[in-house]
Amino acid sequence: MSLPGREPSGGVLAALGTLVFLNVYAPQSLLPVLAREFQADAAQVGGVIGSTMLAMALASPLVGVLADALGRRRTVLWAFALLTVPAVLAALAPTLPLLSAARFLQGLLIPGVMVALTSYIGEEVAPAGRARALTLYVTGTVLGGFLGRFLAGVLDARFGWHAAFWGLALSALVGFMLARAGLPPERAFRPSRDPRTVLQSLRRHLHTPALLATCAVGFLILFTLVGTFNTLTLRLSAAPYALNSAQTGAIFAVYLLGVVITPVAGPLLARRGPRFALLTAAGASVCGLLLTLAAPLPLIILGVAAGACGVFLAQSAALAAVQRSVTGARSLASGLYHLSYYGGAAVASLVAGHMFEAGGWPGVVPLVVGSMALAAVAGVLGWRRG
Repeated sequence: MSLPGREPSGGVLAALGTLVFLNVYAPQSLLPVLAREFQADAAQVGGVIGSTMLAMALASPLVGVLADALGRRRTVLWAFALLTVPAVLAALAPTLPLLSAARFLQGLLIPGVMVALTSYIGEEVAPAGRARALTLYVTGTVLGGFLGRFLAGVLDARFGWHAAFWGLALSALVGFMLARAGLPPERAFRPSRDPRTVLQSLRRHLHTPALLATCAVGFLILFTLVGTFNTLTLRLSAAPYALNSAQTGAIFAVYLLGVVITPVAGPLLARRGPRFALLTAAGASVCGLLLTLAAPLPLIILGVAAGACGVFLAQSAALAAVQRSVTGARSLASGLYHLSYYGGAAVASLVAGHMFEAGGWPGVVPLVVGSMALAAVAGVLGWRRG
C-alpha cells in the first residue's frame, strides 16, 4: 500500500499515462479493417474514434467537479476499474453503431484518469519537480498512444479486431492495481463540494484569458493530430501502399520519437517561455505535415514523425500553462482544458473524414496545417502576459 507523506514516482506517473492512453487511440490502426467489415466510409468509421473524443470532451468538466469534491486519487482508481466494462462491450459488439456506443462509454471514463491525475500532480508534487512530473506523464501518454495503435494492429493480424479490446480490458485492470499501489494518499487536497463554490470557480476560470487561450490551443493541436492519423491509415491501406493493420500500426512507431524528444526538449524549450516552445513545436509540425504530400513512404513517415513530435511538445507546454494559470479548483480547470482538447478531436474525426472522401490526402493536409498554425497564433496572443 502507498505510504502518506511521499510523492509518486515519475515512473508510476508515466506508466499510468501509458495505460490510460492505450484506450484512447487503439482502434485507429483498425479503421481500414472496420471499414471493410462494416462497409462504412471514412467519416462513418472515423466515428469509432470520434465517439470517444466527444465523450471525453463532454465528461471532462464534470469529472473535474467530481475530482475536486471526492479527491483525485479516488477518481483515478474508480475510472480505471470501470474502464474494463466498455472494453468488454466493444469486444463483443456485432455492429458499428454498437461499437461506437461502447467507445463512447470508454470516453466518459477516460477523463477520470487524465483530469484527476494532472491535478494530483499539480498539488501533490513539489513545485521544483512539477514540470518534470508533468513531462513524464505526457511522455507516458505518448507511449500509450503508440502502443495502443501498434498492439491493436498486431492483435488484429493474429486474432482479429475483437482481441484488441480484450487487451484494453486487461490494461485497465493493470492501471487500477498500479494506481492503488503507486499513488500516495493526498496531502494538499481540500474538497470543494459547495455548488456555489463550483460556479464561482467556473466563472473565475472563464474570465482567465491565459486559460481560455490554452483551451483554444488544445482544441487545435488535437484536431491536427487526430485529423492526420485517422485519415493516414486509410491512405496507407489503399494503393499503392496497401499496408495491412499490423503494418499501419507499426507506422505509429513515430510516437516513440515523442517519448525521447518530449522529456529532453520540453524543459529546454520551457526555459525560453511557453510562446517560444509553442512556436517551435508548431513550426516542426507544419513542416512535417507538408512533407507528407510527397509520394515515397519513407518521406511520409518522416513528415508524420515531425508533425507528431510538434504536437507532443505543444501538449506539454499547454498542460503546464493550465497549471500556471490557475490557483484553485485545478481539476475543474483541467476539465475545461480537456473539454476543448478532445472537442477538437471529435470535430476532426468528422471533418477530416469528409475532407479525405472529397479530396484525398491533398485535401486533408491544408486542413491540419492550418489548424496547427492557428494554435501557434492563439498561444502567442493568449500567453502574452504569461
